Amino acid sequence: MRRAGSSISQFNERIPKDVRKRARGRRLDIPLGAITVHLTISPQADAVRFSLQTRDPADAKKRNALAAVYLETVWQALRETKPVAFTQRQAVALAGELYRAWAEGEQRGESTIAILHTPNGWVRDIVTPAEDAALFKVANELLEAIASDNSAGRVEQTLGSLVDRLLLAKGIASVDAETRPMVLDAFLAALRDAMAVRERNASGDYTPDPKAQRFPAFEPPHGNDRPAKASRPNASKSLKRLVEDWWQEAKAAGRKPSTYESYRNSMAALIAFLRHDDASRVTPHDIVAFKDHRLKTINPRSGKPISPKTVKDSDLAALKTVFAWAVANLRMTTNPATGVTLPRGKTPKLRSKGFTDKEASAICSAAANLMPSGEQPCTFAAKRWVPWLSAYTGARVGELAQLRKLDVWRDGEHWVIRVTPEAGTVKTNEARVVVLHPHIIERGFAAFVADAPEGHLFLKPNRKTGDVLGPLQGLKNRLSAFARAIVQDRNVAPTHGWRHRFKTVGMEAGIDTRILDAIQGHAPRTASDGYGEVTVSTMAAAVAKLPRINIATPGDVA
Repeated sequence: MRRAGSSISQFNERIPKDVRKRARGRRLDIPLGAITVHLTISPQADAVRFSLQTRDPADAKKRNALAAVYLETVWQALRETKPVAFTQRQAVALAGELYRAWAEGEQRGESTIAILHTPNGWVRDIVTPAEDAALFKVANELLEAIASDNSAGRVEQTLGSLVDRLLLAKGIASVDAETRPMVLDAFLAALRDAMAVRERNASGDYTPDPKAQRFPAFEPPHGNDRPAKASRPNASKSLKRLVEDWWQEAKAAGRKPSTYESYRNSMAALIAFLRHDDASRVTPHDIVAFKDHRLKTINPRSGKPISPKTVKDSDLAALKTVFAWAVANLRMTTNPATGVTLPRGKTPKLRSKGFTDKEASAICSAAANLMPSGEQPCTFAAKRWVPWLSAYTGARVGELAQLRKLDVWRDGEHWVIRVTPEAGTVKTNEARVVVLHPHIIERGFAAFVADAPEGHLFLKPNRKTGDVLGPLQGLKNRLSAFARAIVQDRNVAPTHGWRHRFKTVGMEAGIDTRILDAIQGHAPRTASDGYGEVTVSTMAAAVAKLPRINIATPGDVA
């Protein structure tokens, strides 16, 4: 948000009611990339508000996301009322973060962790050389004070606030009575070692510090927060159940079954990664770790890692939507996926997204010359006719693969098909009539339909449930494999390439864009385009302008 009269973006998030009492008085270091915001939640506060310190919208969005993730970690930590126990290794590992922040010396300006609370208040994380020297002096004075009085109370007074802030950043609100002195001692030793490194640097000695190797990587007290054995959560807290219950509302609101399938798959992948099905245990750190895991996962179809686009637009989008629904319906207190995102650069474009004339001819030729090979008759028919229908209508492959016999008829002089959600699924959820090109009829499509039995032309719905979507997805996969065997260039989609080509060929033929959109089922570009109808006769005149695809003889097909 922005304050009135200001061009600098602001962050504003309400403190969840269930942690508000424990949050008040907490001192926070909120990392925003190159800077850190320091604030204390006042006793009357019901929200966290601060400046993002930038006018750049893109930078503000990134900082906003980082702040949201940090605060969600804090809220989750405050919900854990039982103090956490540390091992000595964990205490030393956490102290290592303090060591690295201060041992950087001249590079401390790049640190994102505020590491000192002076008697005069919080210190800035980005400092000038003069400020850095002053902080160095203050830190030495504190160490000297501890040296003269190394009582537990003095160490707590000097380093306790710092320990609390770093623990909170790790999702830990408090540690038990046995752990506290162990962590304080580890921090004191780390600060002394770091200051020794700073002193050597000041004298011109930049020899690597052998003590730097003594700090192991920090691991949460509960291992990796993913128990080896799955627990059985309350049914209402089940991640699987959340997706199913979300779908009941989403379906009534008109969301597409394909969206449900995608969201269900993303949630299943999260459950497999976490090795539990309990929504109440999911943290922002889990979502970030899941994101990183997905980016390294190999897609079995392509043999390459899952793309950042898929992780962002499918996985993260699914989790954010379902968890937001759960929060709105009082099934979860917060959305652990809030603020988790993935910057994505533009994918290099190496060629046109549509098939070339040569590729279109090769696929249609292979379809025309296809011979039965023991597969289901409806699958053979799909490979025989769907490429042709795709080439001359630019329709989505799923819309054509679900055609029924009753969806094909003659309207006066023209043969037409009806693309309708009644047959399965349509992205726009709107039925439309499309005129067929004479070339398809000459090739025998009308005769094929006349001889076909009632029902779907290219697939068999599930016998028990009548479900179309499962068989439809399988058929789409087989059609994709059929086209990919002919056009092996992976820079063009094996079935979606028809939609791009249809628009290109149509514009080259001089067909009005609004007519092309009506044929393909694209939404009107303007409000005025939504008025009036593209009639069958108008559509037929336009389709007749499309050039015919050249067909090779069986011996010519590669």
